[in-house]
Amino acid sequence: MQIASDFSHRILHVSEFYHCSVHDIKILRESGLLEHTEQTAQSIADKAFVGEEYVITPRRKPRRGELADEDKNFNRDINSARAAIENTNQRLKIYANLGGVYRGAIDNFHKITKIGHIVSALCNLNLSKHPIRKYTA
Repeated sequence: MQIASDFSHRILHVSEFYHCSVHDIKILRESGLLEHTEQTAQSIADKAFVGEEYVITPRRKPRRGELADEDKNFNRDINSARAAIENTNQRLKIYANLGGVYRGAIDNFHKITKIGHIVSALCNLNLSKHPIRKYTA
């Protein structure tokens, strides 16, 4: 399962569940999420998505080299933003069926996808009462 959330930790998109191990970028491409993203908007993701259009990823260290200070600062900012998404992932994993390996029948993947959508909605509802981070102006 792959989710997309905003900086307020609300889950905006839940992909389908897959039967076997599938690369993150394949799930993203098959989900159509980027097709519905405005060209002015960009997504923040980890290094699995390097090279994907409209996706901002951390900068890689050059072979036998070091990152420039500007790149290190950029990565720090990106990783800080990604931490918000990881907090959302942790909330989802609290629910036992989303925190481990799916052991149900193969033909029940549509059912487990629906369960993922319901649990995501519950997380969003819970978030309105119990925010992950409290921002002060």
